[in-house]
Amino acid sequence: MFQVKSRNSRRNETLQAQSSLPLGQFKGVVKMATVPGQLIWEIVKKNNSFLVKEFGNGTAGVVFSKEPNNLCNLHSYKHSGLANKKTVTIQPGKDHSVLLATTKTKKQNKPASLLNKSVMKKQFSRMAKAVSNQVADNYYRPDLKKAALARLSVVNRSLKVAKSGPKKKNRQAVKIPGRK
Repeated sequence: MFQVKSRNSRRNETLQAQSSLPLGQFKGVVKMATVPGQLIWEIVKKNNSFLVKEFGNGTAGVVFSKEPNNLCNLHSYKHSGLANKKTVTIQPGKDHSVLLATTKTKKQNKPASLLNKSVMKKQFSRMAKAVSNQVADNYYRPDLKKAALARLSVVNRSLKVAKSGPKKKNRQAVKIPGRK
């Protein structure tokens, strides 16, 4: 009699032969090697799906980027959300709040748990202090402190609701120069 082996049994035999672990302990989890940010930048800097090229007068062109985790939306290594392990994001949140998100350096291979998010609903001065503490004072990315505060002020200004109703007229007397 000949014996017919199923596909799974042959696969299990090859897996057991390849690994030094017994058959029941094989988990199949392989960790991805970490790639340096400089290498990622060299691959991504010439062409990627996030590039926005604006050509103005003359030969000077400005290159912007729509990538996530890019504070200034500029195409440079310093601001790149793809090439840097430590990134900062400031976005408008729900109900007139501001969302501050930083990346966790140990979760680079797990996109679902990559960002450490915090929602801020306080006064602008308190939010600015919190952003400053998170970005610069904890030695996370001190080079992005000025850009993070600028982005916070822009996002906070965009969340303010304009007052409705007629504009108030200026009722002060207009002084004409040369008259008393």
